[in-house]
Amino acid sequence: MTLGEIVDSFITKSVLIIGDVMIDAYIWGEHTRMSPEAPVPVVDVSKREARLGGAANVALNVKAAGARPTILTVLGEQGRSNEYLHLMEEESLATDGVVLSPNRKATVKTRVISNNNHLLRVDEEDKHDLSPSEENALLDRFDNLIGSKSIDVIILQDYNKGVLTESLIIEVIRKAKEASIPTMVDPKFKNFTSFTGCSLFKPNLKELIEGLDMSIDRPSKDVMDTAIAELQKNMAHLMTMVTLSEHGVYWNDGVESGIIPVFERNIVDVSGAGDTVISIAALAMAAGATLYQASLLANLGGGLVCEHVGVQPLNKEALKREVLSL
Repeated sequence: MTLGEIVDSFITKSVLIIGDVMIDAYIWGEHTRMSPEAPVPVVDVSKREARLGGAANVALNVKAAGARPTILTVLGEQGRSNEYLHLMEEESLATDGVVLSPNRKATVKTRVISNNNHLLRVDEEDKHDLSPSEENALLDRFDNLIGSKSIDVIILQDYNKGVLTESLIIEVIRKAKEASIPTMVDPKFKNFTSFTGCSLFKPNLKELIEGLDMSIDRPSKDVMDTAIAELQKNMAHLMTMVTLSEHGVYWNDGVESGIIPVFERNIVDVSGAGDTVISIAALAMAAGATLYQASLLANLGGGLVCEHVGVQPLNKEALKREVLSL
């Protein structure tokens, strides 16, 4: 199967994304003077914007790739929850996997961008784990979704905001195995090694270093092979992909491994690149790609979204052009 055929087959796939959702809000403007009250710039606001973020941005990437996403999450009713649901409707994303909770606030990350520079970020959020009742409601919804929809692959997207608890992770992976649905994981620091037995584990280098409590000065293939062998002892997962920032993407399918170097880019903003990487990797693996092919496509797609300011989903046509130019 060629890379182009893999990308073309994305339209046949249905993806369940489980994890923390949020609003990525932006305040755009310009500053020409400093405040007399403190040594900070005064920003004259020209535009405000709100976009879907977190696991919802993964859904946007899946949709942009031509596949069918479903988000499974717990959304706090406090704060800007109605705005979040409205954004989902605007993007034609189904809300049947959204469990509402009166005991949490909707997560909002507001970025102040002035003169095209990211000056500041303000977070509004609850980060405590789901309550037992919230967790049970989410698992019930999970059972309904995999029973009523033909799900090809599951993405667990963890931002450590409380949706992916250790017990929920274990139960989802167990049920997915019973249903023969592969699970692709984008972890954060908390619960790093709780995704035992997943199909693909995709941390970035910083998360890997902290999760294993080890030092990696330069991520050569040999160094990464040693680190992943240690990770495999703890997790017994099938495959690993590690994003290495300017060093590229490391992949290990349990038999072969390697590092795919980055492609030259005009990097503007890395926000959301990890969402694009896991989206493309999951779709490619669901389409029957090798891990090397999936890593190559994910590397291309992740680089493309870094050429834009703010969190942006994949441009599928741009990805196809990149594939044809290889």
